[in-house]
Amino acid sequence: MLHTKREVCLMFRSAFAPEPVKLVIVVESPPNSELYFYNPDGKVTEWLFAAMMRQLGCEPKTKEEGLCEFQRRGWVLVDATYHPVNKLGKKEKKRNAVILRYYPLLRDDLAAMLPDKSVPIILVKANVHRLLYRKLTDDGFNVINDRVVYFPSHGRQPEFHQQFGAILKSLG
Repeated sequence: MLHTKREVCLMFRSAFAPEPVKLVIVVESPPNSELYFYNPDGKVTEWLFAAMMRQLGCEPKTKEEGLCEFQRRGWVLVDATYHPVNKLGKKEKKRNAVILRYYPLLRDDLAAMLPDKSVPIILVKANVHRLLYRKLTDDGFNVINDRVVYFPSHGRQPEFHQQFGAILKSLG
């Protein structure tokens, strides 16, 4: 049976779903490759995965080991859309339109995951923050970064670690 990209990603994510959820990180979308964050067969060197492990102070030998630690800490990573927008290249208008079109699915996913909307949410990537900060806060979610956190790739890793680390420190 063929599954949509969204179904495959959600199956991977559900295997590492924390209980309770203590922190939600919302990113843009899974890549148009098999390098999905929650795919335990991936490499620990994948940009986003490596950055999250560094924030946890974790140096896993396998991706599965790191995902288990992510789960143990109560962290969950959610995509704004499960329609891979990286295949759209640098066409930001098209990427943004896809994110906005799928917002109701994101909102419903978060509502099901967070019956208590006070759980902190961090938005990662400039367009994700710009498009979703107001929508999520208007829908009652606790988005805790009022400024952009850059995605940890293409030379933005130092900025990501400084920005994300500062947010984590503010949580206590």
